Amino acid sequence: MKKSVLPRHVLQATLLGLVLITLATASVILQAQEKAVSTAVPPLTKALIGTWILVGKPGEVAEVPAAGGRLKFLTGRHWTVTQANPRTGVVVFHHGGTYALNGNEYRETVEYATENTTNLLKQTFKFTIKVEGDTLTLTGVGNPWTEVWKRLN
Repeated sequence: MKKSVLPRHVLQATLLGLVLITLATASVILQAQEKAVSTAVPPLTKALIGTWILVGKPGEVAEVPAAGGRLKFLTGRHWTVTQANPRTGVVVFHHGGTYALNGNEYRETVEYATENTTNLLKQTFKFTIKVEGDTLTLTGVGNPWTEVWKRLN
C-alpha cells in the first residue's frame, strides 16, 4: 500500500484555513454571548458596576479623598467595601457579599468580613438606590446607612 503525502504548502494552507475558520467561529460565538449578557443585565445594574468612593451623605457631600477612603466595588451580582487608613494603607475593615436589585430597591447580604465587622455576617440590608451620572446614593431602609458615593472608574 502506497502512502499519499500532500505537498507541504497544501498542508500549511489547509492548517491556516482551519485556524481562520476556528477564529471566525469563536468570534461569532463570543459576540452572541456578549449580546445576550448585555441585554440580560438591567440598566440600573449596569450603572452600578464599577469602583466607588464614599464622599458623604445627602446634603453633606465632600470632595474625593486624596488618600485612603472607603471603597465600594460592585459587579453584576457581588459587592465589597474596603477601608484603609490613609496614612498607613493598612486595611481597617473589609466585608462584602452579594446583592439583589428590584427596581430601585437594593439589598446587600454580608457573606464575609474581617474580624472587626463579623457582627454583620449573614445580615441583609435594604436600601433605595439612585444613580445620577457619577453619583450613587444609597438610602438605608431600616438601617442607619445613607451614603453618597462617587464613581472612580
